[in-house]
Amino acid sequence: MPSRRSLIRLAPLALAPAALARPAAAHHGWGTFDREQTADVTAPVVRSTFANPHGVVVIRRDNRDLTFELAPVGRMQARGLNEADIAPGRSVRLFGYRNVQNPSLYRAEWIEVAGRRIELR
Repeated sequence: MPSRRSLIRLAPLALAPAALARPAAAHHGWGTFDREQTADVTAPVVRSTFANPHGVVVIRRDNRDLTFELAPVGRMQARGLNEADIAPGRSVRLFGYRNVQNPSLYRAEWIEVAGRRIELR
C-alpha cells in the first residue's frame, strides 16, 4: 500500500487532466466558424438573450430559425448595444460567419439596429 506521503505527491498529477479539460469544455471556440461562409440578413428578432458568456439573437429566414451569437454583455454595452435593441420584434441587420457543424448557427461580426452599426469583435 502506498504511503500517505507518496499519495500527497501524486495528487496534483491526478488532478491535472481535470484542470486542463475545464477551459476547453467551457467554450466551443471560434474555430468552428467558417469565414468563407457568411450571412448578411435583415429580419425581425424572434428571440434574444442579453447575457454572458455572449448574447444571442434568433431570426427567422426562409422558414427556419438562424441563431447569431453576439459578444459578451460588457462589450455590447461598451459599444452602445443594449437589451432593448435586440428585443423580439425589433428589426436588425446581422453579418456573421456560419458554423461548420451547425448551418443554422452564426458568429455575428456586427449588428445594425435603427441605423447604427455595432462592431462585436
